[in-house]
Amino acid sequence: MADKANSLRSARPVRSLVLLVAALSVGILGCSQTRREEPQAQQGSTPPKVVTTILPMTQFTRAVAGDRAEVRPLIPPQMEPHSFQARPEDARLLAQADVLVINGLGMETFLEGLLANAGNPKLRLIDSSQGIPTLQTEEPKHGHGHSHGHSHGHSHSHAHEHSHGELNPHIWLDPRRAIRQVENIRDGLMAADPEGAEIYRTNAAAFIEKLKALDEEIERRLAPFAGKKFVVFHNFAPYFAERYNLKAEFLVEIPEASPSPEDVRRVMDTVRQSGLKTILVEPQVGSDNPFEVLARDLGVQVRVFDPIETAGPEGIEPEYYLAIMRQNVENLVSAFEKEKAWLPLQLPLVGQATLEHLLARGR
Repeated sequence: MADKANSLRSARPVRSLVLLVAALSVGILGCSQTRREEPQAQQGSTPPKVVTTILPMTQFTRAVAGDRAEVRPLIPPQMEPHSFQARPEDARLLAQADVLVINGLGMETFLEGLLANAGNPKLRLIDSSQGIPTLQTEEPKHGHGHSHGHSHGHSHSHAHEHSHGELNPHIWLDPRRAIRQVENIRDGLMAADPEGAEIYRTNAAAFIEKLKALDEEIERRLAPFAGKKFVVFHNFAPYFAERYNLKAEFLVEIPEASPSPEDVRRVMDTVRQSGLKTILVEPQVGSDNPFEVLARDLGVQVRVFDPIETAGPEGIEPEYYLAIMRQNVENLVSAFEKEKAWLPLQLPLVGQATLEHLLARGR
């Protein structure tokens, strides 16, 4: 009996050890299974890699995406879109992206070849201009003003190497159209990343409220100047002018174009007839530009109206768009307030030397 009792006592630790090993095995296997399942769950909720084109698209997309998605600009913020030339690393960026956000309306003429080189059939394209009312690109009517929403034949004696195409693409300069762009970006990101839908919806709503407030503020500031005309360097302002009941005249269609003598005379006539004391130039043009020459000969100021096509590194932030739009309005109000009420400004004629200087710049 003693031997049997001793045998039972010695078996208990062995049995306990077996149970302990079995329990540990179950736990380890369970953890191992959990680890195998975790990457699948994380993979399903991985935020998309988003690439944007021009600066306003980066600003609007960052406003909607917040911290949910990685947003990378294809065009460096300090580079003028018309000067962008794709590099091999740009094709690689698109090859690895999930979503591409564009302005549309012919703004990104460089994309066709770049997308072909990227070879990414899974890339989802968000065209922010989808469904937004547009205005046709206008050619200056020499010796006359021009009205918005109608296209004219090209009667320049010189050819432009580039153009915006049939439709003017600068829709982001009208805050109401910018709201539509933000909505399109929101909807596109929600479709690409359903798990982040609530984040995109909330972020978009917050930024849209800021755009609505901006629009109301600009409308109040510019209401006293309804019907007034302003002159800018290149044709970026028709949507802004239409929204706030203004008239915009421009010297050239696109920034890199060289003005013809007819262009210069048309702007001179506009300045004289309208009594303008200020002409507006985008900061991207630089100090050595035809408007500086015109301003000196006409005795008027040059002020800045920034179409938000380039900026420093801080320009990618959504708040930058709001700040620059407000600064543009202050500069425009200042220009209008300097005009002589009811009387056309008597300005000296611009001489042949000015025209020759402008033509020489285009050669």
